[in-house]
Amino acid sequence: MATRRVNDSMKLSIKDSKGNAAGELDVRFELIADGRGTQAVHDTVVAYNAAQRTGTACTKTMGDVAGTGKKPWRQKGTGRARAGSFASPLWRGGGVVFGPKPRDFDKKVNKKVRDLALRKALSERLKAGDVVIIDDLKLAAPKTKDFVAVLQALGLDGNTNLVVLGAADKSAYLASRNVAGVQLKTADLINTYDLLKFDKLVFTKAGFEAVEARIAK
Repeated sequence: MATRRVNDSMKLSIKDSKGNAAGELDVRFELIADGRGTQAVHDTVVAYNAAQRTGTACTKTMGDVAGTGKKPWRQKGTGRARAGSFASPLWRGGGVVFGPKPRDFDKKVNKKVRDLALRKALSERLKAGDVVIIDDLKLAAPKTKDFVAVLQALGLDGNTNLVVLGAADKSAYLASRNVAGVQLKTADLINTYDLLKFDKLVFTKAGFEAVEARIAK
């Protein structure tokens, strides 16, 4: 993605859906310098991946095992070891001792840390030239071939791409959902992990401005 700096500010080239130049866009937030925010990105990504874990593993304790509460045999006089329950962990079909139970893997990350991580991730992708700005993504019909044609015009076919819109668009969603390696999201839903996962970040002009508004808060 062509970028240039003017008086320490960054300008991004805007393209139309056919790959032609359609103006420039000023980056209105200050890019984070190297070294700052790296730990915030790490903590945020670790917390995001941890939150994807379901934690549904569950074993039955003695109290959960189905069966009678009757004592198997009398305490004394049988010659056998005393036993008090058919659900004993020592018996086949009995309860499990210290087995896994459903748990929450979520890790707490403060909002300021999440915001710093988002800004750091976007700053790095901008400096690396991995951000593409398109003036708009309006499709006449929700056809996959039309969406793929836009990616080809932008020179993005063959990459994994995150497409960020300013607002939900049903036609764009339907046209993109069968394209391998492409994910479409609105600006209010993207996170730090999204900005790092894909080869290229494709923003509509409205989508990029919405993300800038999030960062500026």
